[in-house]
Amino acid sequence: MKNLYIADLHFGHERILAFDNRPFKTLEEMEEELIRRWNNAVDPGDTVHILGDFCWRVEPDWLRIIQRLKGNKVLIKGNHDLRRISDRLKKEFQDIREFKVIMDGKYSVSMCHYPILFYPHDHYENSIMLCGHVHQTVENDYLERWRAELRNDRNRHPGNCGNIINVGCMMPYMDYTPRTLDEILKEVPVWEPEH
Repeated sequence: MKNLYIADLHFGHERILAFDNRPFKTLEEMEEELIRRWNNAVDPGDTVHILGDFCWRVEPDWLRIIQRLKGNKVLIKGNHDLRRISDRLKKEFQDIREFKVIMDGKYSVSMCHYPILFYPHDHYENSIMLCGHVHQTVENDYLERWRAELRNDRNRHPGNCGNIINVGCMMPYMDYTPRTLDEILKEVPVWEPEH
């Protein structure tokens, strides 16, 4: 059983195709491919942490999609997720939160839909912040610069390690697929002290 992570799937959101320049011709094609990639990556006992903006539309669309996806699901709510979640839909999730911290191997993983620059235990090398929300926009450019600046400062004096990673599905290292932390860290390594 493994933990996997993904954000900003935007099921049911047709305009996201153009916004993210997603490689799908139609909303239906995107949804089917997202479901296929999810189910190829996830085993039944795995837990997928969805870091917000799972589905755009009304609750029946959530149920239509979520019931086709393997594994246990944890929802970290995003700005486009339902404000009110019925008891019926809540049963499809292992947990629903705005923010959550778990241990994944040796790493303390803070999860929120929104990037948090100063996240819990940010000064420890084994502490990571996973987020979504910023897609591949200018906001993500700022996030990349903040991460680099924090890491450079860290080499001069102890402080925030800058281990903040955007796990939006459209990121090249995510490729519209839930990923394990090990898979993500192969593409976006954590801060390492200079020797």
